[in-house]
Amino acid sequence: MAKIRLLSTSMVQATTDKVTDERIELTQCDLKLLLVDAIQKGLLFLKPKSLEDQNSLIQHLKTSLSRTLDCFNPLAGRLATVEHDDNTVSFFIDCNNAGAQFVHAAADGVTMADILQPVYVPPILHSFFPLNGLLNYEAVSKPLLAVQVTELVDGIFVGCTMNHAAVDGTSFWNFFNSWSEIHRGLDHVSKTPVLERWSLLNGSISPPIRLPLSIIKNNPGSFIPSPLQERVFHFTKGKIAMLKAKANAEAATTSISSLQSLLAHIWRATTRARLFEHDKEIDLRIFIGLRARLQPPLPESYFGNAIVSGIVTLRTREILEQGLGFVALEVNKVVSSYTKNKVTDALASVLKNPSPLTKADLGRIHSLAISSSPRHNVYGTDFGWGRPVAVRSGPGNKFDGKLTLFPGLEEGSMDVEFSVLPETLKALGNDLEFMDAVTI
Repeated sequence: MAKIRLLSTSMVQATTDKVTDERIELTQCDLKLLLVDAIQKGLLFLKPKSLEDQNSLIQHLKTSLSRTLDCFNPLAGRLATVEHDDNTVSFFIDCNNAGAQFVHAAADGVTMADILQPVYVPPILHSFFPLNGLLNYEAVSKPLLAVQVTELVDGIFVGCTMNHAAVDGTSFWNFFNSWSEIHRGLDHVSKTPVLERWSLLNGSISPPIRLPLSIIKNNPGSFIPSPLQERVFHFTKGKIAMLKAKANAEAATTSISSLQSLLAHIWRATTRARLFEHDKEIDLRIFIGLRARLQPPLPESYFGNAIVSGIVTLRTREILEQGLGFVALEVNKVVSSYTKNKVTDALASVLKNPSPLTKADLGRIHSLAISSSPRHNVYGTDFGWGRPVAVRSGPGNKFDGKLTLFPGLEEGSMDVEFSVLPETLKALGNDLEFMDAVTI
């Protein structure tokens, strides 16, 4: 498949300079993600039939991005550090309006079908994202936000790379949705981001959090995973409902959710496919959202990271022999355990010991890690060209056992992007029990 052709690269600043002295201290949730990759998600659109002048489209996107950065001014800034006398370092966002990166590119000869029809995600897709390989702490000298608009023969791909120490997935999609609103001609965004973060998580405790300087200086940086393949599996609303009914019936409960049922189905299938030892302990790592769990709750449009990591640990034999209901109920127990008191204690614990996760931690052998959420408003991102046709992720934070969750195009359906070893994907494709829930 053809390579992409770079047409232009520029910096886009917010239209106002009123924010140049603002400083946003990173919280314990932000710092946890300092040593990993950025969030990379992108949307594929049909090329507008009325579009004749690509230059006018690009200029319009830059103008609307600039106006959107007026509301999301931290994304036009940079990370800044303060090194202290006790060999520690602290981080904050300097809202200096240095700008977000905007890349315009073309994938000559590449059609939407070339992206959507192959069984496996084509490697060229990764080149539709900017700032590949950049770790979050390196945004001291690099943008916190970069977007790339790639022209296809019959489509447009808008890829977005956003620093994960600055935002989580909910904040990411609020920005993406807001940019599309401004581009469509709205005067204001529907969900104004709440930029105050430290006091909302930590009350009267004074910032900053100091990290040992050695954590940054000794970070190995590059984590080279095994050769991976990616595939997107589609689960319809009806198939998910069947899994939910089966899981609740087996576990004699009504508390297991649709998502927990689907995750249990996937965990069991990947365990079969990976041929682990019979009594091996395996982890399922899930991110627990804090916005609604804290008391008082955080605003829905809180702009920053509001997640903690939850881990479900089971043995191979339990996953394979106990059935869907047992596994789903174990997932449910862990998620349900994150009460107001537990998330408050978790925040306090991380505040005392804010050791950042590394890419090696995320890609720990025998684990399965879940990212993103089917609740994000992915298909509401409309720049005026109609709804997106598909959503895909970039190469950031990919390792054997990474699952990325998206809502499906049809209401109530889900798409799950698997990043695993080629032999695992092949085994999953041949697994009749797993594939019975998948719609090709």
